[in-house]
Amino acid sequence: MFAIVQAAGWPIWPLLLASVIAVALIIERSLALRRAKVVPVGLLQRVVAEYKKNGASMAMADELDAHSPLGRVLAAGLRNVGSSRDIMRDAIEEVGSVVAHDLQRYLTTLGTIASISPLMGLFGTVVGMIEIFGSQAPSGSNPIQLAHGISVALYNTGFGLLIAIPSMIFWRHFRALIDGFIIEMQQQAVRLVEVLHGERSS
Repeated sequence: MFAIVQAAGWPIWPLLLASVIAVALIIERSLALRRAKVVPVGLLQRVVAEYKKNGASMAMADELDAHSPLGRVLAAGLRNVGSSRDIMRDAIEEVGSVVAHDLQRYLTTLGTIASISPLMGLFGTVVGMIEIFGSQAPSGSNPIQLAHGISVALYNTGFGLLIAIPSMIFWRHFRALIDGFIIEMQQQAVRLVEVLHGERSS
């Protein structure tokens, strides 16, 4: 591996840094965006059962707030249980926008890496080509410098694509996952509002 880095020259170092950041972000988002952590199964049913049994309380809302992103959305509804449907909906939407923003944390960075990695590889290719043409002398070509220039060009291009492809795949996957979570949280929030206003039983 170190031999490849040496052959690729200095343009590969920014690509290596980008690859480390991309891997770290993919691991972090994979752990943070687990379904059981974002939209736990049965949470709405437990909240409705607790509300019917003991009513809404600040302690219950605070516990939900710290439970999960879905819990934060449901807690906003419970805190406004005595308000009109419109006020409750506005409170839920306000918290929901914050939750959606938190779920999308670091995705901009991952998307940026996916976009610029091929460009960084292309930059390494240009540097390699400059070295190739720089090795041409009136007396003849320098084979060692020519080979080094070709290595810089090809390794950087390949490594840039190697970083960009999985980064783009995971970026799109996380975006789709978050969109699904947001829709699911919206649906459960609507059900909670209807239950709190007596429009449905569960």
